[in-house]
Formats: sequence, C-alpha cells, structure tokens
Amino acid sequence: MSRDHRLTRRTLLLAGALSPILPHVTHAQDRNLMKIRFSFSDQDFTATLYDNVSARDFASMLPLDVEVSDYSTNEKIAYLPRKLNPEARGPFPNPAIGDICYYVPWGNLVLYHGDYSSIRDLVRLGRIDGGVEPILTRGTYPMRVTRIS
Repeated sequence: MSRDHRLTRRTLLLAGALSPILPHVTHAQDRNLMKIRFSFSDQDFTATLYDNVSARDFASMLPLDVEVSDYSTNEKIAYLPRKLNPEARGPFPNPAIGDICYYVPWGNLVLYHGDYSSIRDLVRLGRIDGGVEPILTRGTYPMRVTRIS
C-alpha cells in the first residue's frame, strides 16, 4: 500500500471520527450572533440576531423602548425610532414562525407568531429563542429591547 493511499484513508477515517463534533465547529462562525431580550407585559424572552447589516443597525439602537401591538392574526409589530439599513432585504428562504423581521416601507419591527410569506420588503433580523408563546399575549404594551451578549 502506498504512503499516499494510507494518508487518504487516514484522512477519511479522521474526518469520519470528527463528524459528530463538526456541527459544533461550524458554530464557531456564529460568534458574531448577538443575543437580545424582549420585555413587555409580564413576558420576558430572548432572541438571536443574525449577522447582517440590517440586524447590526437594529442592535446599534439598543437598549430601546417601543410600543408593541398586535397586527393581523400572525404578528406583533413595533415602530422603530428611525429606519434601518435595508441592505439585507428579502425575499429570503424558509420564513418561519418565530422570525424577527423589519418591514422596510413602514419602518417597523415584526415578531411573527404565525405563518407568513417572505417578500422583497422584509428583512429577517433574527429569531426568537424557544417558542413564540410570549408574543401570543394580545394587546398593546410598552416593550423594552436590550442586548444581553
């Protein structure tokens, strides 16, 4: 057996042995992700912002006090004090319940608790950690958004 063949086999065996931990290694790139906290009514929950220019622009506003209210049957919205950089606008793949988005025309933050479709005027900023139960609380409330990491 040639040395090159053993090296290839050894490399493949090593790659196979490391494959269970590779998902953890790929999360090293997630170090740029930021954790934030939402607090309103008696609800308190965290979310993770993605690493895009629009999410970083949103993070630069924190801490932030806004009013959150119900809109339609699938979302809560809050108007931001200024427009965000819309560079990361959609449409994007796989819109999902729990997404945190920015609606460019109105300049508002959107917290989705129901199904929705991605459109050109939406920017996905991040995702609620855990379930969406906290944003099912109906009504209009003062809401505080803070950075936690």
